Amino acid sequence: MRYIGAASRGIRLPVISRGADLVDIVSSELIQASECPRDPFPLRDRDIVGVTESLLARAQGNYATLEDIAEDVRRKVPEGDVALLFPILSRNRFGQILKGIVRGVRGKVHILLSYPADEVGNLVMDPREFFLRSGRLKDGLFGEQEYEEVFGRYLHPFTGVDYVRYYREMDPGRVEIHFANTPLAALKFSNTVIAASIHARHLHREILEQAGALVVSLDQLCSEPHRDGMGYNPEFGLLGSNFTSDGTVKLFPRDSRRFALDLQKEFQARTGKHMEVLVYGDGAFKDPVCGIWELADPVVSPGYTDGLDGMPKEIKLKYIADNSGDKSPEEAVRDAIRAKGTMDRFSHSTLGTTPRRLTDLVGSLCDLTSGSGDKGTPVIHISGYFDSYLDD
Repeated sequence: MRYIGAASRGIRLPVISRGADLVDIVSSELIQASECPRDPFPLRDRDIVGVTESLLARAQGNYATLEDIAEDVRRKVPEGDVALLFPILSRNRFGQILKGIVRGVRGKVHILLSYPADEVGNLVMDPREFFLRSGRLKDGLFGEQEYEEVFGRYLHPFTGVDYVRYYREMDPGRVEIHFANTPLAALKFSNTVIAASIHARHLHREILEQAGALVVSLDQLCSEPHRDGMGYNPEFGLLGSNFTSDGTVKLFPRDSRRFALDLQKEFQARTGKHMEVLVYGDGAFKDPVCGIWELADPVVSPGYTDGLDGMPKEIKLKYIADNSGDKSPEEAVRDAIRAKGTMDRFSHSTLGTTPRRLTDLVGSLCDLTSGSGDKGTPVIHISGYFDSYLDD
C-alpha cells in the first residue's frame, strides 16, 4: 500500500552568479539530491520542479539602476507635475522605484495612497481609528495634514516605518502625499498619471484613459534597455522588482517560459522522465495575523510548462464519505474519483474545492517551502501532486 501522497522538498543549491548555466546547474543538483544516500528519493513522470524567480534573474544579470529608472521616466513621462497612483507601502518593493521615479520626473510628484491599506494589505492608518474617525473627513480625497489631524501618524506594526513620511522625504520639496480610493482623484493634480498599482493596473489605466489621462504604468518602465548591460523585462517592466542595493533593483526575470521548457527537455534527456517546471515568485496567500497578501509580484509564475496550465478538477472527499448511502465510504470515494471527469463542477461533491489555477497553487506551495530567508533551497521538487487517492 502507498502511504505518501504529495510531497514537497527544498533542494539546496550553490550561490548563483550572473552568467551561470542554470539549466545545467538545476538539473545536476536535483539529480544528485535524488541519489544522495542520506535522503534518496525517486524522480517520476509528472513530478514538478519549481525554480525561484530570483535565481533566474540573478543568472540573467537582470538588474536596473535608479538612473536607468529615472532615464526611462524622462523618456516616457512628459515634463510637468505627475500623479503617482496607489503604490504599495514597501521599502523592498517600492522604495527604490520611487527614488528613481522622483529623480526622473520634471515637476512635482503627487503620491496618492489608498486607505486604510494599500493593494496588498499594508495599513496606512490604524483600522480602528479609520472606522471611528473617517466620518470627520471633509471628502474622500484629503492631504497629509488632514490625515494627521484626523487619524494621527501611523507606524507599520511589522517594520516600524512611517511610510507616509518615508515616501514624502524622498524629496520634501517636490513630493506631496494625498489619500484617495478612486483612481480618478489623480486627475485633481495632473493629467499625467504613473499607475503604480500591481493587480489593478489594467482597470486603473482603463478608467483614467477614458477620462482623458496620459497613463504610464510600472510594467512600461524598464521594459526595454536604453544602454548596454541594462536589465529589463518586456512583459512586466518594474513590476516584481526587489531592492538589491542602494542604487539598484533586481527585476523580474525575462524569458521564464523558455527557461522552463529548456529545463524540462534537460530532465527528459538526463532522466527519461517527463517533469513539469515552473518559475515561481510570491505565493498567492494572505497572512491571517498581519492581514498582508503576499503577492506583491504581478503573477505567481511568469513561466511554466504546458502540464501546469489550467485548474485541477477535484471532489470533496469528506463530503462523499459522509454521504455514501448504501455504499461503504471507501467504495463511494473510489467510485466518485473514477466518475469525476463527468461530474458537474458546481455539484455538492465539489463544494469547498475553490477553483484556482495550478500555477497559483503550485507556486504558492513552492514559495512556502523555500521561504525567502536562509534555507538555501531555491529549487523545489514536488512529487505526487497530480495523484488521487486511487493512484498506487
